[in-house]
Amino acid sequence: MAKILVIEDEMDIRENLLECLEIEDYETLSAENGAIGVEIALTHSPDLIICDIMMPDLDGYGVLEALRQVPKTEMIPFIFLTALADKTSTRKGMELGADDYLSKPCTPEELLNAVRSRLRKQNIITQRSQKQLEELRSNISQALPHELRTPLNGILGYSDLLLMDFESLDSADVREMLQEIQQSGERLYRVIQNFLRYAELELIACQPERIAQLRQESISCAASYITAQAQKQAYRAKRGQDLLLQLEDGSIAIASLDLGKIIEELLSNALKFSEPGTPITLKSWQEDGHYIFTVSDQGRGMTPEQITQIGAMMQFERKLYEQQGSGLGLSIVQRLVQLYGGKLTINSTPQKETTVQVMLPYSSNVN
Repeated sequence: MAKILVIEDEMDIRENLLECLEIEDYETLSAENGAIGVEIALTHSPDLIICDIMMPDLDGYGVLEALRQVPKTEMIPFIFLTALADKTSTRKGMELGADDYLSKPCTPEELLNAVRSRLRKQNIITQRSQKQLEELRSNISQALPHELRTPLNGILGYSDLLLMDFESLDSADVREMLQEIQQSGERLYRVIQNFLRYAELELIACQPERIAQLRQESISCAASYITAQAQKQAYRAKRGQDLLLQLEDGSIAIASLDLGKIIEELLSNALKFSEPGTPITLKSWQEDGHYIFTVSDQGRGMTPEQITQIGAMMQFERKLYEQQGSGLGLSIVQRLVQLYGGKLTINSTPQKETTVQVMLPYSSNVN
């Protein structure tokens, strides 16, 4: 049964709420003030929180704000219990992330209906997450063997030819085969690294301490760093002339290696899914405490349905187009941006253009 935390400074009201919940077999926790409530929530991770607004020291708004800043508790359903019924109070709570309001005094039926409704909604979210996890497992089982086997076959095939016919091959043939082996090895290495990186990020997402540690990182001179990473990708694909840069400098709250990974994957997709000779444009600017940059190409594009279905190991239209890559790149970018408290948006018109926008917190503390 669900575990519910009640935070209420008036003892009679608190005990009545707990009694109503316990009659319905809910497991209950209680706190007589906001500070204790926050401590209990962080320690016991309840399934739902019912909290009074008007309390001394730390009021309900402060409790909600504190819990929404911690990954471990930010998604817990939160119901305000209040004698305040004006729109301003309601709006303030909703802006902070409250899920519902109950007016004092409330009937047992009103209380239990609100609790059931919020727990039902949370259960739907949990089931959806489980479904996405199952899709990830399915995509991995289908895509990963192919992505590992293809470059490995190239390495083994060309190395066998070299071993069997080395004496009869001229230097040009040997060089060509060695280049193919190197390219296959690089492709295999990248698949393995992306797979391991994605798994690591999924583990970090469940560890609030590591998320907090990540968000202490920062990089200055973002424009020059982005320029270097983008040019490296474009020249490697022999499309240096297609790269257009319109970058504003600034400092970002992200580790340099993770910013480099984001640029690498976004540029790789833009290069892969657009034709040589068409522009790939990077723009960046600062706005409302964030550093924002976009990567735009005039390539294949994506439908709205494909954008909403982005997931690890997911490739679209693979049967129609020959393409390399496991499909993990964009999922890695998405997860990195989330872990650093940013936002990723994609706007695309099929067969015309795609723009990916990354918004990351601006940093005033540069390492």
